[in-house]
Amino acid sequence: MTDHTPEARLLALRGSIDNIDAALIHMLAERFRCTQQVGELKAVHGMPPSDPDREAKQIARLRGLAEDAHLDPEFAEKWFNFVVAEVIHHHQTIAEGAAEAD
Repeated sequence: MTDHTPEARLLALRGSIDNIDAALIHMLAERFRCTQQVGELKAVHGMPPSDPDREAKQIARLRGLAEDAHLDPEFAEKWFNFVVAEVIHHHQTIAEGAAEAD
């Protein structure tokens, strides 16, 4: 027999949330592994750390995806901007290291 108490339901929901959080962390780690390679490529070829055109296109795309998923597009944009700021910081650090190595 399944326990249908509010406490049992709360524990089950929290278990699902914990699983989703773990998946998000792993996905972010993979995303940053890819952006690290982008930063290295940009540094080697003297490309700027940020790409405002690409970022604007991504924001528009993610806002649309958020709307389709019934997620607040403002939240999606804030999340993206937070992640991109960290990526740009990484790219600047990589570029500085490449310049020092020359």
